[in-house]
Amino acid sequence: MILLNILLLGASMWLGKVIVSTGPGELLGVLTPTVSLVSVSLILGTLFLSFDRPLQVAAGPPRDDTLRRLLVLISVLLVAMFILKLVHYQQPPGGMDRGILLTSAALDLVLCVAVYISLFPQRHASLGWRRQERRVLIIGSGSRARRLTETLTRWTANPVYIVGYLDPDPTRVERSVLGYRILGTMGDISTVLKNHVIDEVVMAIPRAMISQAERIAQACEDEGVKFSMMADLFEVRVRRTQLVEFGQIPLLTHEIIVQAEWKLMVKRAIDIAAILCILPVVLPIMGLVALAIKFDSPGPIFFLQERVGLKKRRFKMLKFRSMVQDADRMQAQVEHLNEAQGPIFKVANDPRITRVGWWLRRSSLDELPQIFHVLTGQMSLVGPRPMSTRDVDRFDEGVQRRRFSVKPGLTCLWQISGRSQLPFSEWLRLDLHYIEHWSLRLDFKILWKTIPAVLKGEGAV
Repeated sequence: MILLNILLLGASMWLGKVIVSTGPGELLGVLTPTVSLVSVSLILGTLFLSFDRPLQVAAGPPRDDTLRRLLVLISVLLVAMFILKLVHYQQPPGGMDRGILLTSAALDLVLCVAVYISLFPQRHASLGWRRQERRVLIIGSGSRARRLTETLTRWTANPVYIVGYLDPDPTRVERSVLGYRILGTMGDISTVLKNHVIDEVVMAIPRAMISQAERIAQACEDEGVKFSMMADLFEVRVRRTQLVEFGQIPLLTHEIIVQAEWKLMVKRAIDIAAILCILPVVLPIMGLVALAIKFDSPGPIFFLQERVGLKKRRFKMLKFRSMVQDADRMQAQVEHLNEAQGPIFKVANDPRITRVGWWLRRSSLDELPQIFHVLTGQMSLVGPRPMSTRDVDRFDEGVQRRRFSVKPGLTCLWQISGRSQLPFSEWLRLDLHYIEHWSLRLDFKILWKTIPAVLKGEGAV
C-alpha cells in the first residue's frame, strides 16, 4: 500500500501538469522538465508515509479518521512541493502555477481513497488461499490463558484454533476451559507436540513459574515448533513492549512512556528554530533587564541554581536575579513563610525579592535566559518546569518522579492553568497528563495559551 501510494503521488503530479498546461500531443515534453521534481516528491512521500500510514489495510474495519489523515498527509506534501518548486525554478510565490499543484493534490486524494475502498474488501477475499487455520497450544489454563484464548479467537485476519492447554496441576487434566480441553501437564509437552498438529506454543503462566519456560522452549526447538511467551509478566501499565537484540543477547523491553522518535526530532527542530527566530527581539530586552537589575541592587545579574532535568540529570539553570544577593543562603530563615502545599516552596510576598525582581517575576522576564538551555538541549519550549533539588529531595511518592521522564520546559500545562495558585497535587496531575497525552499539537496549544497567561501575570510568584 505504501509503494502504491508513492506511485499514485508521482502519477497525480504528472497528470496535474498534463491536465492544466498541455494537450495530449505534448506529453513527452511535459515529462522531461518535471522528472527531478517528481523524483524528489517520491522520496518525500516515502519519508512521510513511513511515519504515517493512512492507507494501511488492517484486519478490522476502516478507521474513521482515515480520510482526515489522508488530507493532512497530502496537505503536507503539497506544501513541500510548493517549496521545492520555488527552490528548483527560483520563482517568486506569485509566479507559481497553483493550478497544477491543486489539481495534483486533488487527483492524489481521489486516487488514494478509491484504491483504499477498492482494496479493502479484496484483501479479505485474497486471504482465501491461506485460509488454513493456525493451531495453537497454550501453556497454562488460568486467567492469563483465558485472556489469551479470548483474544486469539477474536482475531479475524487468520483463523486460530486452540488445540488445548497444558497445566502445571495434574488434577486439572481433562477439564475444559472456554470449550477447549486441558490435554495434560507441562511435563507432557514432548508427547503432545509429537501427537498433535501444532503451529505455535504460547506460554501464559504467572511469572512465579517462569523457571519452567526453558523446558518448554527446548521441547519446541526439538520439534521445530514456534514458541512464544506472553510478555505482560508485571502488573504495570506498559505502553510498548519490544524485543531488542544486542549482539547475541535478546532484551525484552517494556516502555512505560512511549514518544515517537521522529516527533521528538520535530519538537527539537521547532525548539531551535523558534529560539533562533526570537533572539533578535529577545536579546535587546535582556540587555535592558540586565541594566535594571544592576542599578537596582548590588549583586550579579544572573542567578544560577541546580535544577533536576531529564532522567533526573542535574544542570545549573540560569535566571535573571530577582532576589537580594545570597538569597539562597537565607532559605532556612524564610521556610516558615512557605504558602505552598507539598514539597515545593512558594511565598507570594517573599521578603528577599527586590523591586525590579517583583516586576520581573510578575512578567516572567526572569525566565528569559533559559532560552539558552533550550538551545543546548537541556530544556524544551514546552515541558514540566525544572524543579530545584530542594523540592525534589522532598518527593515522597515514586509517581512524582515520573515528570523527569521528559525534558523540562519553559512553559507547561499548569502555567496556563493558574500557575503558582495551584496546589502541588494539581501541578503533578497536569504534568502527568502532559506526559501521557503529549503531542506536537498539545505543545502548540500550550505555547499559544502561554502568551495571554504571561501578559495577565496571574498566579506569578
